[in-house]
Amino acid sequence: MRKDMQYKTFKDEIQLSRLGMGVMRLPIADGNDAQIDYEKAEKLIAHCMEQGVNYYDTAYIYHGGKSEEFLGKALEKYPRDSFYIADKYNFQAQPDYRKQFQEQLARLDMDRIDFYLLHGIQDTFAEQMIGNGCISYFDQMKKEGKIKYLGFSFHGTAKLLKELLKLYPWDFVQIQLNYYDWYFTDAKELYEILTQAQIPIMVMEPVHGGLLANLTEKAADKLKSIDTDRSLASWAMRWVMELENVQVVLSGMSDDSQLYDNIQTFSEAAPLAVEEQEKIKEAAEMQKATITVPCTECRYCTPNCPQGLDIPCLLKHYNTAKVGGAWRIRDLKQMSEEKSPSACIGCKACTEHCPQGFEIPKYIKELEEMLNNL
Repeated sequence: MRKDMQYKTFKDEIQLSRLGMGVMRLPIADGNDAQIDYEKAEKLIAHCMEQGVNYYDTAYIYHGGKSEEFLGKALEKYPRDSFYIADKYNFQAQPDYRKQFQEQLARLDMDRIDFYLLHGIQDTFAEQMIGNGCISYFDQMKKEGKIKYLGFSFHGTAKLLKELLKLYPWDFVQIQLNYYDWYFTDAKELYEILTQAQIPIMVMEPVHGGLLANLTEKAADKLKSIDTDRSLASWAMRWVMELENVQVVLSGMSDDSQLYDNIQTFSEAAPLAVEEQEKIKEAAEMQKATITVPCTECRYCTPNCPQGLDIPCLLKHYNTAKVGGAWRIRDLKQMSEEKSPSACIGCKACTEHCPQGFEIPKYIKELEEMLNNL
């Protein structure tokens, strides 16, 4: 461990670096996500180890299935007890949990996985996933020492989270958590449910997929008015670190500049002052105003839509996707084609009757693209 890196005690008195490396956005070659640039990526892992990062989070599907193999090779030169591996069972990619788990051990070339997760549980497939026997199998792997700690990563509702906590004495849970989601989605509720259950939290998307590192000029000025030297990403990281039940904060670092910015943030342990907390909330509110449509659901648009679309409903889904992530609107894929965003013909009849003059066809087109990219 490095003296200047922050660590936090987990179960069994092990020390985990507060900063974790998410091995899903490594340097790549030729624009191919499955073609990891080994030389650059290995140097990045080496720098992480040098700086005291000891938690590495990968998954079966990252980098087209190449992330695990790469990580195993990048870490083979280090003592096995000097780092911790987090890996995940992806139900949608390979339902056969036995086959997937054994393949993961082979890819990593390791005899155990320290932190193992059921990957990205959502309401749409949770029942299938937890009903297939995987929890019992992974519990057996835990008893055999092939898994040290068992948890899950989560992208579902608060109701589902409460149900999952009844199924097993989970060692940890990973959720998407950042100041933006805290104020505008159910992230605060999820955090409080897990905290009340005394389950440690691993954090993914602390910068909301880069959104909080690329604030609008006005939103960024709110934070720069206090400190012009800090990066926008560091504000997001410091905010997450303030939460007592957060164990590890993951960052999908892809270059040294991101790494060293994070190292500085996680080494100085600078708590947020009340004024800084207020500025962060103000910046979040300003950012939200630029990416969502404040539709009042007056429905002046709907009688004039030649396609008969429920425009306020579609705009509500648009806002949900923009604020919380496109995965939150996955169920829209089941919508009948004649009512879906793709049915919009861009005639602008809706815009002509909208009291606020929203460019509705533009938003619906963007919603369609988000769905197509899921």
